[in-house]
Amino acid sequence: MEKVAIFVDVQNIYYTTKQSYHRHFNYSAFWAQATAGREVVAAFAYAIDKGDSKQQGFQQVLRNIGFTIKLKPYIQRSDGSAKGDWDVGITLDVIDTAAKADVIILLSGDGDFDLLLDKVRNAYGVTTEVYGVPALTSPSLIKSASRFIAIDDKLLL
Repeated sequence: MEKVAIFVDVQNIYYTTKQSYHRHFNYSAFWAQATAGREVVAAFAYAIDKGDSKQQGFQQVLRNIGFTIKLKPYIQRSDGSAKGDWDVGITLDVIDTAAKADVIILLSGDGDFDLLLDKVRNAYGVTTEVYGVPALTSPSLIKSASRFIAIDDKLLL
């Protein structure tokens, strides 16, 4: 049985599905599809913590599905912009987990992860799968993945 590790850039998936489809991502449908016939060795969802009850409810849904939630505080800058980037945290966890997995699944459209996927594929011999919204996923990320799975109606609420 293939061993799979899943890494979800929650903010990226939220905003890209909202922008392209005006709908939410269906994490349960994703889990069923991505883990069918596979053993899950790790599953992390990376999010920003604003501390509101709706968000906490969503995080509990993710936990119930099987994800470990990793949170960073929401930081509002004095100029009105916000910060809440998990790129380094995701990268470190992927590298730490790659030796235990046959397949690394990344849910993000962020092209900054293309080097990461190249690295773990070459260093650990893993297959890499990227789930993303086609119109908003970096071409370099799609190219670096062993397999790109387009987020479409089957994975939306």
